[in-house]
Amino acid sequence: MSRPGNTSHITDSTKGSQKGSDALEGVDVTEVRSDRGQPRPSGLEIARMPSAAERTRTLVQSTCSAVLLIPGLGDTYPDQLMPDVRTVGPDGEVFLVLPADSPAVRAATHAQDDELSAVLELTDVAPVSLPDRIRGRARLSGWLTCVPGVTEPGRMLVRLELGTMSVDDLWGAESVEPEDFARACADPLVEYEAELLQHLHSGHADQVRGLCALLGERADEAYDGAVPVALDRFGLRVRFLPAGREDFFDARFEFPRPVHDIVGLRREMHRLFEAAGH
Repeated sequence: MSRPGNTSHITDSTKGSQKGSDALEGVDVTEVRSDRGQPRPSGLEIARMPSAAERTRTLVQSTCSAVLLIPGLGDTYPDQLMPDVRTVGPDGEVFLVLPADSPAVRAATHAQDDELSAVLELTDVAPVSLPDRIRGRARLSGWLTCVPGVTEPGRMLVRLELGTMSVDDLWGAESVEPEDFARACADPLVEYEAELLQHLHSGHADQVRGLCALLGERADEAYDGAVPVALDRFGLRVRFLPAGREDFFDARFEFPRPVHDIVGLRREMHRLFEAAGH
């Protein structure tokens, strides 16, 4: 992923003004620009953001694509190296369900001393159409072993004991310690994020575009589009496409407090749209 370009921070864009003052005490907006590639924070203090371990755990427990990379197998059987199910165990190990005839299962079955090295590679693609659609990647390296017992006919459960991990996403590139990964929790909205972003994009496009009213000095610019690109318990990230220009920038609208469920999210989104509409 490309590195970001210039970064600026707009804080409390509705404070001290009549616009949105009755709807929301203040809206924190983080604007991230990039000449090319995904816009990401760079040297920017952001108080409310998920940790690298939380982001990695969220990707593992999301519906993003995943593939197992095992030295010596190459990519002869790409479909058979894509887990059907991914879960995280109590000690931070990752359990994967694969076809019983998968090359990974055969290799793990014949491995000696539990020393079959493997990498789980995750690729997160935005569920809506927009420039630079890949939102992030994560790599989880470790050792693969088969778990006794049968999950279901034609399937096998394997265990990936983690050694090293890294995540490279909209927030930046960081390494992750296995202990931190084991203690972390996935974002509470991960199960609904794709559907919610698609709903915002198809059913509330005008309201999403209207959030440009909270962009401070950029509020009066013309935009060809505004696409919701990411959503978590801390806020909503929107990609703005300025009219007549090829570049774009992201603005992250932070909630006053983290949300923990759909009810809380609905409340904060209503407050956010109301603030932009006043």
